[in-house]
Amino acid sequence: MKFHAALLKIDGKALALRPDQSNSFDEIYADFQTEEINGGTRWTIFLHPKQDVTVQQLEIQFQAPMPENTRFFANGYQSWSESRLYGFDETMPRLRSFAKNRLAYSGDEHIINIPRGAGKWHSWTYTYFKKPGSTLLAGSLSERTGFTLCLYDRNTQIFTFRKDLQDLHLAHSYPALDCWIGESTEQDVFNAWFAGMGISKPESPQALGWTSWYRHFTDISEKIVLDNLEQLSASGLPFQYVQIDDGWQTAVGDWFSVKPDFPNGMAAVARKIREKSMTPGLWLAPFVASGKSELVQKHPEWLLKDAKGKPLKAGWNPMWGGWYYALDFYNNQVRDYISGVFHLMLDKWGYELLKLDFLFAVCLAPPPGKTRGAVMWEAMEFLRNLMGERKMLACGAPLGACFGVADFCRIGSDMHMRWEHRLLAQLRFRERLSCITSLRSTIGRRQLNGLAFGNDPDVFFLQNDANQLNPVQQNTILTINALLGNLCFTSDNPGDYDAEQVAELESALELGNSHIRYVEEPQKDVFVIHFDNHKLSYCAYCNLSKKPVQAGQVALMPYETLVLRS
Repeated sequence: MKFHAALLKIDGKALALRPDQSNSFDEIYADFQTEEINGGTRWTIFLHPKQDVTVQQLEIQFQAPMPENTRFFANGYQSWSESRLYGFDETMPRLRSFAKNRLAYSGDEHIINIPRGAGKWHSWTYTYFKKPGSTLLAGSLSERTGFTLCLYDRNTQIFTFRKDLQDLHLAHSYPALDCWIGESTEQDVFNAWFAGMGISKPESPQALGWTSWYRHFTDISEKIVLDNLEQLSASGLPFQYVQIDDGWQTAVGDWFSVKPDFPNGMAAVARKIREKSMTPGLWLAPFVASGKSELVQKHPEWLLKDAKGKPLKAGWNPMWGGWYYALDFYNNQVRDYISGVFHLMLDKWGYELLKLDFLFAVCLAPPPGKTRGAVMWEAMEFLRNLMGERKMLACGAPLGACFGVADFCRIGSDMHMRWEHRLLAQLRFRERLSCITSLRSTIGRRQLNGLAFGNDPDVFFLQNDANQLNPVQQNTILTINALLGNLCFTSDNPGDYDAEQVAELESALELGNSHIRYVEEPQKDVFVIHFDNHKLSYCAYCNLSKKPVQAGQVALMPYETLVLRS
């Protein structure tokens, strides 16, 4: 890539910036520097206002002609957002307009001025161009002061780093942008990018766990959890985590109020889990509250407000009775409340893993002087301080704010009880429940595993009494999750596994901690994963499509995955 232009827009005035030169204007001084590090180039812009200003735009543009057959990776806005490689003949889907009222805040459809349409792609925090023979990566080295948007226009062949600073009120020096561009093999370029961030590699080995969600959803109880615990213990399988998901509380947001279905309390359940030599985990969504909750009824002043001063509806969830609201993170009473909740769950009840969900809601309406990214970063640091040494599983979160902060992070959408959620697919909702979009994201974000955090690709299934997936589809989910993920969770009842299912799971777990060499996608939704395991080389041939395909010399049935020696 070759530098093309840099633009800073403040108070409606456009200013052109040049790297490694003085960029001094009446209102502001911009320190724009380049540096060769880790085999690539670092680009930084530090803003020093001479008076109070409002920033409308900051971006660096590069001339980026790409060879034929290059593909662009689009990292979605948050954990659930579909993230995959796009061919230059593809168009990124847009949420249908009539669905935006309930769904837009889950993704980036609520964010203005993102170029969209044919020949335009965008990606959050980082992207990579998959070129014939190499990988060109462009990524943010810090999301602390704002999210970074990576844009590519196929028609102009211009690549852009744009900092999400829309309407930022600035009265002090501000490290606005810090990005890196490098090109090498896929593994080497990702290692170089993370070396520039200075993030220590997570050391958690792959773990097997059980979660209540995909079999029981919100209809859970102490008896259900303990019955499953007995089955897990008796299975002889190496289950490490037992995670109680949504449904233990009386309402989302009312975290001190436990349903009567847990008569002995949550501490007693955690104690029983530890007695079976497993780690107790618990779900909560710290930054949202259901409209049905006592919190919303008693403390409307705790809710984040929209531009009109009304409580911000972060989304609509039928399992929570309708609308849910975002909490105002900068309200001291809200912070005190969340701190008390964490003290209860971690120190009083004894849970050692917390799944923190719907985290994107905290940054939907940043206050003056803050960006979405800055709010998200400060919120994640706040949660990390509350967690201490206990394990954090982040979910529904913009990934860049989780780098080096979360122990584990969801990197795909929720699985569905069918291969695809047809209605949400028709709405073009990129954050939808869906097996195929979850797997696409697991493959697309695979490089983050062991560098940014441990990847959580969501659950696998080996039973079909609670879903409508066939055994071939189930095996593909299990194989890809085990091969590319750090957490392998299920909601199955392992006491009902037959000998074949036990063998299938044990075989898949042998794939854990493999060295992934590279991944090919010879046609859409057909992948060949090249990896090494126990000093032997293998290929996993994965067909996510509903049609039989030929991958090289290997014929695959619809949805089939085969692992073969290479």
